[in-house]
Amino acid sequence: MLQVISCLVYEHDYRYVLLAAVICVAGSLMSMRLFARTRRTTGARRANWLFLAGVVSGSAIWTTHFVAMMGYMPALQHAYDPAITLISLFLAIGFCTIGMVVAASTRTSVLIEFGGAILGVGIAVMHYAGMSAMRVTAQMAWDPTLVAISVALGAFFGAVAMNRIARPVTRFCRYGGALALILAIVSMHFTGMGALTLMPDLSISVPDKGISDSLLILGVLAVMSLVMGTGLSSYLIDNHNEVEAVQRYRQLALHDAVTGLPNRHHLASKLGEIIGGDYDDTSRIAVIAIDLDRFKDINDVHGHAAGDIVLKIIAERLSACLQDGEFLARVGGDEFVAVKTGLYQKSQALEFAARLHAVVCSPVEDAARVLTVGASLGVAYYPDDASDASTLLSRADLAMYRAKQSAFTSICRYDSSMDEANRTRSAMSLELRHAVERNELELYYQPQNDVASGDLVGFEALVRWNHPQRGLVSPVDFIPLAEETGLILPIGEWVLREACTQAARWSNPYKIAVNVASAQISQSDLPRLVDEILAETGLPASRLELEITESSIIEDHQHALSVVRKLKSRGISIAMDDYGTGYSSLSTLQNFPFDKIKIDRSFIASIDTSAQAMAIVRSTIILAESLHIPVLAEGVESASHLKFLRDQGCHEAQGYFFGKPVPIANIQSLVDLKVIDMPMLKTA
Repeated sequence: MLQVISCLVYEHDYRYVLLAAVICVAGSLMSMRLFARTRRTTGARRANWLFLAGVVSGSAIWTTHFVAMMGYMPALQHAYDPAITLISLFLAIGFCTIGMVVAASTRTSVLIEFGGAILGVGIAVMHYAGMSAMRVTAQMAWDPTLVAISVALGAFFGAVAMNRIARPVTRFCRYGGALALILAIVSMHFTGMGALTLMPDLSISVPDKGISDSLLILGVLAVMSLVMGTGLSSYLIDNHNEVEAVQRYRQLALHDAVTGLPNRHHLASKLGEIIGGDYDDTSRIAVIAIDLDRFKDINDVHGHAAGDIVLKIIAERLSACLQDGEFLARVGGDEFVAVKTGLYQKSQALEFAARLHAVVCSPVEDAARVLTVGASLGVAYYPDDASDASTLLSRADLAMYRAKQSAFTSICRYDSSMDEANRTRSAMSLELRHAVERNELELYYQPQNDVASGDLVGFEALVRWNHPQRGLVSPVDFIPLAEETGLILPIGEWVLREACTQAARWSNPYKIAVNVASAQISQSDLPRLVDEILAETGLPASRLELEITESSIIEDHQHALSVVRKLKSRGISIAMDDYGTGYSSLSTLQNFPFDKIKIDRSFIASIDTSAQAMAIVRSTIILAESLHIPVLAEGVESASHLKFLRDQGCHEAQGYFFGKPVPIANIQSLVDLKVIDMPMLKTA
């Protein structure tokens, strides 16, 4: 030990020792950073990082050695053999690279430490190879004990360095790994130098072609500067790319890809921060749920590309109209949420909502097309309506759906009754699932009559729900629920089967009309199901009339046309229901072989007071007559209604004037009689 200390204290120039220390520290830190980077990569990228880490660490060890050797002051003439000096560099790089490859090949086994030991042994190999490059007018004698100790120290601290990087306990372990590598280099070098004794021998000459100290120091520093610069640049470039990638992933994770607006996750985080942060307790926070109206029509007619353009333009306009304390996010296909803070009057939120509504409803021009959507908005306040972000958002949604259902306003404020209505709706949805299996459904029948003679020509079967607690539930309340939940399919099948079963028992062969839902039309096996039911019940196909709405066939025109043609080929009549309330497209009347057009009750109810309604009914009858399609008017409730329809040449009618929908028991006598008494029908 005294020999090692004596070598360091008395035989070295401290200026060079200090420079060697700086190189050693910088090189060790860079080497461990690069090696740590290899632990987070795979494949070719890992191989590249391992090579770079091996080059930097080997060069740092080699440079540290030769700079320190420049400070070694033997009072003898000396020089360095160029070839062996260069070989020692390659040995350092090779051992370091191999050691790091071995250490990086596993995440748990002892190979980590073994790879570090290889690196440490490489320090010793480079050191003694470098010493053998020194040509000096003296005999070199080595202390084998100190040589062995120097190799052991290099191997030990090399293993520790790899251990700290590959098995970190805290974030400071990366510095611990660099410190261990510094100790490996320093302890090995000065112990190895302490093992050397020079005995002057003037008979030994120094070759003229050897490298002088000044040339060697310039070469060593140039190599190290180049290598360190390359390593640092690569590390910084990769680090910058990694930061950019993280930012890009964060952007993608928290923002909508189409509009660039914050998404649902960002909204939840932002709203949570707003509610949980410091704000004026006397102020309120408003959340406004926005749902676009008629947006699906744009996608269906013009394609999803046009829909994306509309979303982008609307998002840009909404963002441009935001003021301080306002935030906007896109949370779904055509759904947005706006947040406004610092409210002292609720009218401020409604003014904000009105501003957003006006922006959304502004026409969008795209490639010579003008696309227009509407919007339904729901407003909820914190802390008045909810005490947390999740509940606040759900209540704003409730208010928005109320606005969507309203015929009078596009902006609706949340109130507690909506929760009750929503709970009732959810409870009904659950109970409806069991309505068919519990025999809670029942058919009611409404007569259809010839307008000219008043004779009964058929019945329309209408489903009712006999709820054990709620009583008789109107289809207006549960049919939309059935359509939303998919229960319309089993309910529709039950209605069709039950109507055919009962109609087959009538002695008078009246027609039975059954409504078919959009979901049933979408089924490819509807004709097969109808065939099966007719075969089971024995009802002739000519007595069955299926009523469909234009909205149920518009989504998949070709499929619906195929289904309708298959049904008609069996002798089943097809009626267009609710004519005038949907698209009422002339092309639909032209393409679909309808056997009847049913004018919606809303027009019949207004013919006494509205010239427009009268004109629509008249023109519909004329159009149908030109197409040779009979017309049935719904909602006939007075003699004046009947007279107008008779004068216009309408064929059939149904409504309260002829009879309300009633259970099968109330019409049993009518369907069994051959002669129909019209006054009796009215009282029924």
